[in-house]
Amino acid sequence: MMHSILRFLFVLLLVIKPLTAAADNTILILGDSLSAAYGLKQEQGWVKLLQDKYDAEQTGVQLINASISGETTGGALRRLAGLLEEFQPSHVLVELGGNDGLRGFPIKKLQENLIALINTSKEADAKVAIMEIQIPPNYGPRYTGLFTDSFSSVAEKTDSHLMPFFVLNVATDSTLMLNDNIHPNKDAQPILRDVMYKSINNWLAD
Repeated sequence: MMHSILRFLFVLLLVIKPLTAAADNTILILGDSLSAAYGLKQEQGWVKLLQDKYDAEQTGVQLINASISGETTGGALRRLAGLLEEFQPSHVLVELGGNDGLRGFPIKKLQENLIALINTSKEADAKVAIMEIQIPPNYGPRYTGLFTDSFSSVAEKTDSHLMPFFVLNVATDSTLMLNDNIHPNKDAQPILRDVMYKSINNWLAD
């Protein structure tokens, strides 16, 4: 009888362990159009392509794409509490700030919002990564420099993981961009997937 019970428990553990592993790394992606597959079908975007890759590898990483085209740090902050409650992520990736910069929002407000996004996520027991964002230089060297430096500064202040800007190399190749020269096209998405596969895996192993 005892042997049968032990065997049952062993089999149960084999079943439960994969289910638990599948929930170990649930990553909420708070992004803008760069992660929202702007101008493309959702299945063509890098997030869906990366999820397909993780599924094929059976690594147990689940990506929750909460990205919205045109999103700002302030807009995401208003949505965050609800997203954290709904999905209960183990990790939150903040890929935001580009629209703040393009609209010339004050640097201080950008930093305050980023810190609030990070602190709110950490209060929900999520690990946080913040992506460094870069904007075109036509806003002037002072604003552009302060803008870019904000991300490493916030990451250091909040003890968060700093992730490199994932479209940097793609953005310099016109054949990989839509006609607006701002958003990566369909051909760029597998490249972005591979960049983010490396960056996210480095983050998870950190």
